[in-house]
Amino acid sequence: MKKYILDLKVTENVRLHANYVLIKLTQQNPLPEMQAGQFAEIRVDGSSTTFLRRPISINYVDRSTNEVWFLVQLVGDGTRKLSTVRAGETVNVVLPLGNGFTIPDNPSDRVLLVGGGVGTAPMLMLGHTLREKGFNPVFLLGARSASDLLQLDLFRSIGEVYMTTEDGSLGEKGYVTQHSLLQMRRFDHIFTCGPKPMMMAVAKYAHSVGTDCEVSLENTMACGVGACLCCVENTHEGHVCVCKEGPVFNIKKLLWQI
Repeated sequence: MKKYILDLKVTENVRLHANYVLIKLTQQNPLPEMQAGQFAEIRVDGSSTTFLRRPISINYVDRSTNEVWFLVQLVGDGTRKLSTVRAGETVNVVLPLGNGFTIPDNPSDRVLLVGGGVGTAPMLMLGHTLREKGFNPVFLLGARSASDLLQLDLFRSIGEVYMTTEDGSLGEKGYVTQHSLLQMRRFDHIFTCGPKPMMMAVAKYAHSVGTDCEVSLENTMACGVGACLCCVENTHEGHVCVCKEGPVFNIKKLLWQI
């Protein structure tokens, strides 16, 4: 898929949480085609400590408004500076990068989308894509507490939503792999993104019940085109750059102890 370097205009910057902002960008011409699971490398201007672009998952593409959304977690100087952009300002991005999730062929297949923390971001676009293809996506979202579960209204507009929180403030208490949903229902495909321990636990569960599973890795992706070798992952096919060969992988390709 062709990659673009674009100067996009900020249409909105919404503070969703003390540590998260939702940035919406547009341009005069129609935005390029993008797939759920792909990401962008965003340049951070005005930061004396940030020299590399920041890889951010594509949260959603709204074709009706010609906007691409990015859910940004504030974890360092770069993302904190990025979170200060205002409507009307310009943000330089390279997109779309990497390979997205595989959309199953049969809309009657049962699909489960598992997201944890900022890893819920690509699940929104994936769920919307699946819904457009005739699927009935089910979401299982995990976080530390109720305030960390974001965009719930949007997820609920697409499919069933189940939740876990570590403190029990919303949904079931515990981790996503402990949710009763996994005991009550079986799925044909599981897609997941979030902290690596969570994804490994989801992969272990999927493997144990014989369910196809894809994960979106969050290795450090400095360049986005496989040149810097910062994001190398060892797989059954050898060492690969996550930014170029992924970030989405079927768990069968990964050297995880599942």
